Formats: sequence, C-alpha cells, structure tokens
Amino acid sequence: MQPFKHLSGVAAPLPMINVDTDMIIPKQFLKTIKRTGLGTALFHEMRTRPDGSDNPDFVLNKPAYRSAKILIAGANFGCGSSREHAPWALLDFGIRCVIAPSFADIFFNNCFKNGILPLALPQSEIDKLLDDASRGANAIVSVDLKKQEIRGPDGGVIAFEVDPFRKQCLLNGWDDIGLTLRHEAAISSYEAGHKAQMPWI
Repeated sequence: MQPFKHLSGVAAPLPMINVDTDMIIPKQFLKTIKRTGLGTALFHEMRTRPDGSDNPDFVLNKPAYRSAKILIAGANFGCGSSREHAPWALLDFGIRCVIAPSFADIFFNNCFKNGILPLALPQSEIDKLLDDASRGANAIVSVDLKKQEIRGPDGGVIAFEVDPFRKQCLLNGWDDIGLTLRHEAAISSYEAGHKAQMPWI
C-alpha cells in the first residue's frame, strides 16, 4: 500500500448526503477482483448520461476537477452495502482523501485499509472546505497527516483527529498483509520449529 504522508491537490465539492456505495461504484462493475481500472466507473450513474456520454454537470467531469485528489462530501458518506470496490474506485481515480461530516463505518474502515484517509469534521469546517473547493483548480488544499492539519488555499488551517494506530499504518503504507509481514521472522521461526516437531504435517 502506498504511504500517505502529505497530500496537496484540487478538492472536488460533492455536498450530497447519504452517498451510498452503489452510487460510488454501481453493482455491474463488481465482477472484478482487481483494484485497478475502476476509476472510470467511479460515480458512473452520475458521471454519464443514458447514451454513455459524459454528464458535463457532474463535478468530476468539469475540467477543474478531473484530477481531483480530495473529495469534500456530505454526511453519511459511503453508506449502503459493504463493497470494498468503493475505495478501490476512488483510489484508482486519484482520490486519496475524503472529508465529510460523517461516514458509514464499514466504508470508513475500508478506506484506511486501502490507503485513503477519511476525515470526519464538523459541518462548519466542511462548509469552509466546500467554499474553498468551489473555486476550482486554483484552490489547492493540503492535508498533512503527520501534523494532522488541513491547509486551505488562503492559508487557513483546520486540525483533525485520527486514530494513532491507523495514522501509523497510513504513514508507513501498512495494510493488513503489511502488518503481518512485519513479523515475518517470528512466523518463519515458528513454522520451522513446527515442521521439525511434526514433519508429517
């Protein structure tokens, strides 16, 4: 997993509440078990018209936000079914941080496991960030995980809280497999001893 330390980029405003995982990545795209290639299907039903062409009114289709790295969203983001494809699609599009007043628990946890930083902030702070994001490509937002700060384009700073263990996992790029491999020597030693004691297994 790619470490998350400092992120600077365009923030896209999506002030919708109850954006569920089917809106993030519709069910017809869940056949794959690969984590790549899903970015084109992100928000498919909102990004595309019935004829398959781009919907120019959807925020991520607007020129200023086509390379957005941060998403400023509404409350209860990621609700619905517990599909891990949702953070995969966000990540493949290029979004590594989602900021909202609240998140669905499973989506929130899946973000951390896939290298995305989900941040829950009070609505008053979200409103400030939505205002920043509405300015388009010239309004760069920076997220510093080590300092636990968000810096807006005008220099304003918003502090945020994050679980210390999850913070360390993101800073070091440790997913569940990475955490296990930190104990590779002890695991190998145990396996060697077990094989010596029970060679028939």
